[in-house]
Amino acid sequence: MKPLIGWKSLPLRRPLEACSCASERLKVRSIALRCFAVALFIAVSSAKAQDPATVGQFSSVMTWPYKAVHAHLLPTGKVLWWPSFDNGDNPTLWDPSANTNTPLTHVGANIFCSGHAFLPNGQLLVAGGHISSWTGLPNAYRFDSSNNTWTRLPDMNNGRWYPTNTTLPNGDVLVISGIIQPGVNNVEPQVWQTATGSWRNLTAAHLALPFYPFMFAAPNGKVFCAGPSQTTRYLNVTGTGGWSSVANSNYGTRNWGSSVMYDDGKVLLMGGSPCGFYATDCTTYPTETAEIIDLNSPNPVWTYTGSMVTGGRKLHNATLLPDGKVLVTGGSRGTESANSNSTDPAYECELWDPETGTWRTMASLTIYRGYHATALLLPDGRVLSAGCEYVANSAEIYSPPYLFHGSRPTITSAPTNVAYGQSFFVGTPDATSISKVTLIAVSSVTHGFNMGQRISRPLFSQATGGLNVTAPSNSNTTPPGYYMLFILNSNGVPSVAKIVQINGTAPTPTPSPSPSPTATPTATPTPTPPPSPTPTPTPSPTPTPTPTPSATSTPAPTPTPTSTPAAPTNLTATAASSSQINLSWTDNSNNETSFKVYRSKNGRNFKRLATVGANITTFANTGLRASTTYYYRVRAHNNGGNSDYSNTASATTNP
Repeated sequence: MKPLIGWKSLPLRRPLEACSCASERLKVRSIALRCFAVALFIAVSSAKAQDPATVGQFSSVMTWPYKAVHAHLLPTGKVLWWPSFDNGDNPTLWDPSANTNTPLTHVGANIFCSGHAFLPNGQLLVAGGHISSWTGLPNAYRFDSSNNTWTRLPDMNNGRWYPTNTTLPNGDVLVISGIIQPGVNNVEPQVWQTATGSWRNLTAAHLALPFYPFMFAAPNGKVFCAGPSQTTRYLNVTGTGGWSSVANSNYGTRNWGSSVMYDDGKVLLMGGSPCGFYATDCTTYPTETAEIIDLNSPNPVWTYTGSMVTGGRKLHNATLLPDGKVLVTGGSRGTESANSNSTDPAYECELWDPETGTWRTMASLTIYRGYHATALLLPDGRVLSAGCEYVANSAEIYSPPYLFHGSRPTITSAPTNVAYGQSFFVGTPDATSISKVTLIAVSSVTHGFNMGQRISRPLFSQATGGLNVTAPSNSNTTPPGYYMLFILNSNGVPSVAKIVQINGTAPTPTPSPSPSPTATPTATPTPTPPPSPTPTPTPSPTPTPTPTPSATSTPAPTPTPTSTPAAPTNLTATAASSSQINLSWTDNSNNETSFKVYRSKNGRNFKRLATVGANITTFANTGLRASTTYYYRVRAHNNGGNSDYSNTASATTNP
């Protein structure tokens, strides 16, 4: 029976209804205020996360005539680059000052998939190239940036497709690896002898190496092969050559990873895949791990440093910055072949700090830059990021956070060339604020490996009107050639570099500026705004260099200690409710300081979830969604670095 509603019932119900409505209105207001607070928090957090002073900033994307697959910073401050496949013989010159691309004279052969490194005089030695996929050219060329001309050199012993070139301490260039034809590797390294203009074959050093091996001139005068294979070696390039084993890296094969010599004799490896370069049946996702080795040690060993925080990647680029940090850009997180578009592009960039061994997330790319992408440091401290086979022909410029930390120091004068071990004067009105001086070799990069970049931290001291700087004295750690000279202030802000030649001859008596480009180029057709105002240099006369007082060295990064804890095992994950999963693991170490817990929603891209103290073997993950599967792994940590990961465990929250 329906209740009767009449005049008598209304007075009894209306106060209740009014009270109910008022209560509802209060609830709505409360919810609205909470939503506003949450939205404000998210907005503030997002603004902070995207603050250029924290993560840097990318310019707008610029249209280029081709895909920049090989790129080189010339002594003039301009960038020589060329594209892929049938367009390989289209060398182009990009001027950062005017943001113009100018086609150069054709080489006369397809130099796609070649190797390259700079000679001491600043000319670029290009070796090998592309007849067809898996078939290499035996040709070699020299590019002269003073007149933009190509000179053909004597052919190599055979074809090379995907070789690596390395400038040696005596100014010669090692050329190694590469494919002659399908199934046939060029196993014989060769040395281009600068003085005689001829090849010397290392007939006693035959070895089949992977594509574009990570080769570095080492402090002992040999050449270190850091990967991508797990076994790392020294190559003695004297006489007929010879190999010797150094150490095995921890992760294993890192195909399509990258590597950087981040200090004298200190090498960083990061990312990569254990699958074949062009495997189509790979089921293993790229690794986020990174490891380091110190070749100055009597017994060098590879040790893990911090892992990339946004997840694993392959087909990325690694670029040394003026402050000594390493920027990683682009790449793919998927298992697909390099010949396929990425199923999971790595848009977020990351920055590795050698002093802490940790990574930080930087600004994100807006388009995929993986297979056939390049990145290199420009003299104004920004990073050119260009190319990729699966996007439109384009490039963009990344401004690191240091360009948003205040005004830049300026260099008013510097010599154009210096001799090893010689003191030279750098004019600057900012001498009292300078905390660091660095020299970074000009880049020569392709397929994710920069064959040219390396950093030196020369001694320096203050002088009237500038700095007295002592050039590196050892060509083993600083091979002869052209370097970008940066001075950095106490805020970590670098100057625009002067490009200086380091060799065995006396420096020019009168310091004069090098032909480096204007600090902040303007992009065309889409303007690229300057990341921060560049102060107008205060004219200062170049004083006579004063005697060098006791030099103050720029502190070099301290490597991570080599003793690492044992990895935890027997990780289990158990659903406790619709919003909680409990983890438990076995502690196998006695020297950890913490355990790091990682979580993934797909079983492959893990992000750090939490850190718990030593000897703790449980963790409760709360605030989860109902009926959702989560994946976990754990590793131990101490001052020596991180252990290997535990097994992966998963659980599904209750409905």
